[in-house]
Amino acid sequence: MVAKGGFHGLGNTRFKSSVNRAPRQRTMGTKGETREILLELMLLADVGMLGMPNAGKSTFIRSVSAAKPKVADYPFTTLVPSLGVVRMDNEQSFVVADIPGLIEGAAEGAGLGIQFLKHLERCRVLLHLIDICPIDESDPVENAKIIISELEKYSEKLAAKPRWLVFNKIDILGEEESAQRAAEIAKAMGWEDKFYMISAVNHEGVKALCWDIMEFMNTQPRDMATTEDAQQPEKVEFMWDDYHKEQLSGTEDFDDDWDDDWDEDDDEGVEIIYQK
Repeated sequence: MVAKGGFHGLGNTRFKSSVNRAPRQRTMGTKGETREILLELMLLADVGMLGMPNAGKSTFIRSVSAAKPKVADYPFTTLVPSLGVVRMDNEQSFVVADIPGLIEGAAEGAGLGIQFLKHLERCRVLLHLIDICPIDESDPVENAKIIISELEKYSEKLAAKPRWLVFNKIDILGEEESAQRAAEIAKAMGWEDKFYMISAVNHEGVKALCWDIMEFMNTQPRDMATTEDAQQPEKVEFMWDDYHKEQLSGTEDFDDDWDDDWDEDDDEGVEIIYQK
C-alpha cells in the first residue's frame, strides 16, 4: 500500500431512530493520504549482456534481433538499456537486454555507474562479451576481471548467476590467431568452462551461440522463487488513524432533539397530508 484512502462519512440513515425517522444529520468523510512517489522499472529479460564499453554488445543485439541501438566507435554509445527479441523459429524465442558498458570504479559512480545493473537481476544467464583485440590496446584479461569485480561489488546474487564467456571481433585477427588468443585469455582468467568466439558484425558464430542459449532456456526454467516474490504483494495491516476514530466517537453521542420531525417550522421536512 502506497497511501491510505480516506474514511467514508456517515449518511443520514445512520442516525435514524424511533423518534427521528427522517434525520438530516451526517458526518464528513476524512481525506486520504497524498504522496509523491518515484517508480523504477526493472526490465524482464532472459539474457543479460555484460562488457566494457565498445565490446560489441549493441552490435550483437542488432545482429540477432530487430532492435536497433546506436553503434559507434567511441565509448558509452549505449546510454540507456535496450531489449531485443531473438526468434529462433516460429515457436521459440528469448529476450536479450543490452546495458551501458561498465568500467573500473563503476560501483563508486565512475562512467555511467552501476545504475543499470538492476535490469539484469531477473535474467537467467549473463553473456560476458570480451573484445579480443581492444582498439585502445588494453589487456582483455584485466578488462574481464574489472567486469567481474564490479559485478560482485554490486550484488553477490547477480555475480552467482550463470555467466557465459563470449569473445567478440574475431574477424580482426583471423580464425587461427583468435582461437589461440581466446584460449590464452580464458586460461589467464582461470576459466575452465566452454567459451564462444563470434564476430557480431559478420554474424560469424552468432547463430550457434543463440541456439545454445535457446537450449539452455528450455532446460533451465525461470527461477520460481523470483517469480513468486514478484507475484505476491506485501501484506500490510490497515489501521484506522485517530482522526477516523474521533469522527466515529463524536457521532455516537449526537443529540438529535434539535431535529424534531414534528417541528411546525420545518419547511424542508417531509409534509404529511391526511385525506378522508
